[in-house]
Amino acid sequence: MSIIGDIAGKTAFVTGGASGIGLEIGRMLMEQGANVMLADMVPERLKAVKADLGNVETVLCDVADACSLKAAAKTTIETFGKVHIVVNNAGVSLGHTPGDTPLEDWQWLVDINLMGVINGIEIFTPLIKSHGEGGYFVNTASMSGHLATPQLGAYTATKFAVVGLSESLRMDLEPQGIGVSVLCPGWVKTDINKAHEGRPSGVEDDEQPSEAMQMVTEAVDNGLSPRFVAEWTVECMKAGRFYIFTHPSMRRWVQKRAAMVDADYAAIENDPRFQGR
Repeated sequence: MSIIGDIAGKTAFVTGGASGIGLEIGRMLMEQGANVMLADMVPERLKAVKADLGNVETVLCDVADACSLKAAAKTTIETFGKVHIVVNNAGVSLGHTPGDTPLEDWQWLVDINLMGVINGIEIFTPLIKSHGEGGYFVNTASMSGHLATPQLGAYTATKFAVVGLSESLRMDLEPQGIGVSVLCPGWVKTDINKAHEGRPSGVEDDEQPSEAMQMVTEAVDNGLSPRFVAEWTVECMKAGRFYIFTHPSMRRWVQKRAAMVDADYAAIENDPRFQGR
């Protein structure tokens, strides 16, 4: 069973909480009796969410800015007294080709997708430890954290990093009563395919989406509902599952990657120069 136990009465902080998966996870936790703080960097969305849900609190927050996230954490503590569950969910996407991607776009993606998770971990871990009641992190990665895709190298790099970070985090925090799951969804009906429009290099009026982003858009439009993914995520968290997957059909690609790794390991196992290593 999960370290977190009963969700009722616990306090949850969710980034990217004004839309998509983050919003629905927040809604699910609220329905199960948690105090919920939804964090997002779009004021209009936060206002709409507050009007719709009512029984949640919201806070403006840019996860890429550690000071902004610290301020949001402070607001959460002032509002609810403590934090138990942190969902590091905010993320953006970008389709590109190697050698043709402005470095500021790379930095933007890394700052949100990876540093946003790191900021959440570093800021909230001491707060969870301080009350001694245990807690839980859910870090949103992607199936792109297990499978590489052409023209999505920057996105893939950040999501692989979140998976590896979460694996290490789990080992570090489990002895202290803090659980960790990494959410690795496939295609979900969110606005992730539009997130590249906010990249620092900008979007030209006549610019056509990359082939990769066109593929992502089609898949996202036909993806799972965020509500379904949220229900499964909370169920997995309560069951103490580490990897949270959503698409059984993608397992064969994970197995294919594992077979490639195994084949190249066999190359050194059969080479006398590596014996005893």
